[in-house]
Amino acid sequence: MNYYVIYDGNCNLCVTLVQLLENLDQGKLFRYYPMQDEQKLKQWGITPLDCEQGMILINGNAPERRWQGSNAAEEIGRLLPVGSIFVDAYRALPGMKWVGDKFYAQIRDHRYTLFGERSSTYQSAYCADGSCKVDNQI
Repeated sequence: MNYYVIYDGNCNLCVTLVQLLENLDQGKLFRYYPMQDEQKLKQWGITPLDCEQGMILINGNAPERRWQGSNAAEEIGRLLPVGSIFVDAYRALPGMKWVGDKFYAQIRDHRYTLFGERSSTYQSAYCADGSCKVDNQI
């Protein structure tokens, strides 16, 4: 099973987290596309306005199954080895989901101010069709 992670390829924090996920997963479960790849996003019916609500996770076997924002982050965590233990504990704590959602929204809305913006869009080496295998600057 594959999942597609739609991330902000111009955001330093977002790219750092994608690179961490790439190192953990090695392309086994996740494929990555930057939000700036509007042509690819159109294939899934995703608009730039949709992307303003945060990263998106798409189930590759059932593309209608999608998670966005903090829900996408939680689902990615849950899919990682032993990640479900931590996500389930987080979800079980009263009020943590609400706090996590608010925290995610603040980071999302101020990511360039807090973490900076890249001079070029990051393209992952792990994409479904191989078109993204380009030389990346870190």
